Amino acid sequence: MKKITFLLLISFSIAKIASAQKFETNGWHLLGYEKDSIYGINLAPAYQFLKDHNVKSTKVIVAVLDSGVDTAHEDLKNILWRNPKEIPNNGIDDDKNGYIDDIYGWNFLGGKDGRNINKASSEKSRVYHAYKAVYEGKTIDTNNMSLDEKYLYHTWLRSANEIVVNTNEQATVTYIEVALNALKKNDKIIREDMGKDEYTVDELEAYTPKKDEAKRAKMSYLQTMKMFGMEGDAKNTEIIKEIEDYVVGKKEAFDAKDNPPTDYRADIIKDNYQDFNDKYYGNNDVMANTSKHGTHVTGIIAAQRNNGIGMDGVADNVQVMTVRVVPDGDEYDKDIALGIRYAVDNGAKVINMSFGKGFSPEKKWVDEAIQYAASKDVLIVHAAGNDSKNVDIEENYPNPFNLYDRKRAENYITVGASSDIKLTGSLAASFSNYGKNTVNVFAPGVRIYSTLPGGNKYGNLDGTSMASPVVAGVAALLRSYFPALSAVQIKQIIEQSVTVYDSSVNTFLPGGRESTTLASLCTTGGIVNVYKAIQIAENTKPVLKEQPKSKERVKKHAYK
Repeated sequence: MKKITFLLLISFSIAKIASAQKFETNGWHLLGYEKDSIYGINLAPAYQFLKDHNVKSTKVIVAVLDSGVDTAHEDLKNILWRNPKEIPNNGIDDDKNGYIDDIYGWNFLGGKDGRNINKASSEKSRVYHAYKAVYEGKTIDTNNMSLDEKYLYHTWLRSANEIVVNTNEQATVTYIEVALNALKKNDKIIREDMGKDEYTVDELEAYTPKKDEAKRAKMSYLQTMKMFGMEGDAKNTEIIKEIEDYVVGKKEAFDAKDNPPTDYRADIIKDNYQDFNDKYYGNNDVMANTSKHGTHVTGIIAAQRNNGIGMDGVADNVQVMTVRVVPDGDEYDKDIALGIRYAVDNGAKVINMSFGKGFSPEKKWVDEAIQYAASKDVLIVHAAGNDSKNVDIEENYPNPFNLYDRKRAENYITVGASSDIKLTGSLAASFSNYGKNTVNVFAPGVRIYSTLPGGNKYGNLDGTSMASPVVAGVAALLRSYFPALSAVQIKQIIEQSVTVYDSSVNTFLPGGRESTTLASLCTTGGIVNVYKAIQIAENTKPVLKEQPKSKERVKKHAYK
């Protein structure tokens, strides 16, 4: 879920909110409304409460299923999980779990030769071309299909319908490409005038060009940044690269119907994808040169607190396990399922999943992994997505609803992104997915300041990808200070403790200007509040954890 990808889409659908103000406070998401008049999670009073009540913590492992992590970052290196049963870099599977030298976690997107998948095609195109010869132009009798076959067939039908090029979207991408070319031209002029290759939007605003040509280039560049909704700390190199990636990705999507996607997996990973028991693939390179997203997410959860550098994570006694399953493109269901199982088997009590996609052909593998996590008392926190869609009616995966009986996993919480009124003029982030019956809570996901890779860097990113780790951090904090409470109880406490704001607090339906409230966008109608959660947790009596239920598959199905 890249920052610019969704910002580009939204910038062409709605104008910037007129009431938005410049907002400079790093870490605003940790503040609270009562003391700070900020719509954050109210963290400081929670820690004060724990201190006043002399509540002690125990170490909790949080698994981050993402793009990787910068293991050398100054604010993360002390909080990263290290496998206590594995001797580093001896080429031996010391703990005999099937993964050699898995020190910080595991990379399911790697090959045994050290290469890694960085880019992946869309799941839609993978599904369409994988089963095109099986279904296209054929008379299909679903009455004679098994439940798995029915689901796969309906998934293919949807891919065939959606893979058709949307002319409006094509026109938008063409417009963005024209803007990109102008941006590149202006950037070249600006760099020559400034005498340096990299600069931020803020630096350019403060700069006085020497030449008239550079003055015109500056004005045009800043106008483009305003149109795209870019923040002041966004660098020219990153902006141009991500817009280029966006345009290239969209063009590939437009060509997807006629051109089968490149099978990066067959070339690099070399597993038998359809065999779930073929699971000991990958490598231990959890950074893999693609760790921006995962590093940012990890910092939000647990960047070392009160060390006088960088920023503070939400949780203070956490080890973060890195499980790399997110490429630039759609994730593979097999990697997601095995990543969940790896995290559970290695002691994680909270799993953060800041990713999502519109198709899940092997959903049963992911469902079974979620059930496995439930049987081991592990809470899964998932980002709702950044498409301004109602996921009560739009397909969005992974999700907590079992494929065969639609029963909702009780150990699974879905998170939408909120904002502060001073930032955007709306309590709900304009890009956030929502759903009265599907999304559980909202949490800050706009201009979130956290760790970035490549030399102890920090910066702001937007997305439900940032909101989800806020909640994962809250869950980890609760599990650390109240270890007797179950995963289901922790979820319930987070839900019960949200702050609900009435219609007097300006909230727009994501993707537009229609007034609404969070009560219509999620099941709880509120934003996570750690202080309230801590108070409820202290007065919650632990319940006996249920034994794992039978693995016998139920006979009902979403497609009858």
